[in-house]
Amino acid sequence: MEKLNFTLGAVRNLRSSVRQCFEKLADGSPEQNEENNAKFLLEFQENFSDINHQIKELEGIINSLQVPPAPYYLGNTTYLAQETTQDRQALYSQLVNSYKWIDKVHDHSLLAYNNLNVNSLRRSYIYNSQKRGRVQCSTCNTPDPDEISHPNTTYKVCRPFGSSAVVVITISHVLKAALVCKGVLIEWVSVKGFDEHIDFDDLFAESRYAVFRKVQENTQAAMLHFFSPTLPDLAIKSYMAWFHSYSRLFVEPCKRCGKFLANGLPPTWRDLRTLEPYHEECKN
Repeated sequence: MEKLNFTLGAVRNLRSSVRQCFEKLADGSPEQNEENNAKFLLEFQENFSDINHQIKELEGIINSLQVPPAPYYLGNTTYLAQETTQDRQALYSQLVNSYKWIDKVHDHSLLAYNNLNVNSLRRSYIYNSQKRGRVQCSTCNTPDPDEISHPNTTYKVCRPFGSSAVVVITISHVLKAALVCKGVLIEWVSVKGFDEHIDFDDLFAESRYAVFRKVQENTQAAMLHFFSPTLPDLAIKSYMAWFHSYSRLFVEPCKRCGKFLANGLPPTWRDLRTLEPYHEECKN
């Protein structure tokens, strides 16, 4: 682009020199005498020699330019160059710059795509390309309910989506939850009230109760806190121990304010280490 701008500048200088030379030639000598005529002829020869020198330099610059690999295809926008209005003529160059910018974006996105493929960002070690299949996967491990059992808590494992297991948890008469697992890693948590039905066709549907919607937000945050791909068994045991602390959701007061309700809700947060209950306003 710099060479092209330099070439265009050389063309402008050449046009300016030619114009000045012919303007002087058209004006002629100021006084018609032998001395002035000789001086005028000498100046014209010098100007004409300069023009020949500029032409040779311009030819050398043009020969050094690289031919573009392919022209930019701008469709019907190429007709904008035929506009005679000055404010519309600038639009064509802006479109060319926009196309160049888009080409750079494509190049950078391709590099980013290749780098992301090299570094796997999946949370699970076992990847199943079939999202909704009925094929059972014998190599996928699933949480053993006997290892994570707690009092007044029941577990039911089903596979409505093929290899990905869904663990339905019922804690006392307080709540129900569906844990979508891939291997022994938890991918999603859906929390509902004890009297609500868990729909496997729409596990992203929220509870109709505000208290369980808030509990679901906290359980998903805790899911990320306890996430450990190197120690998945310990991670899920710790998470289930934390989750079981909601068995006394409506009978334990807040550890900080000592109240059972705040803004119409019980303590919906459980400390990640001590499992003590807190209101959303009291946990910080």
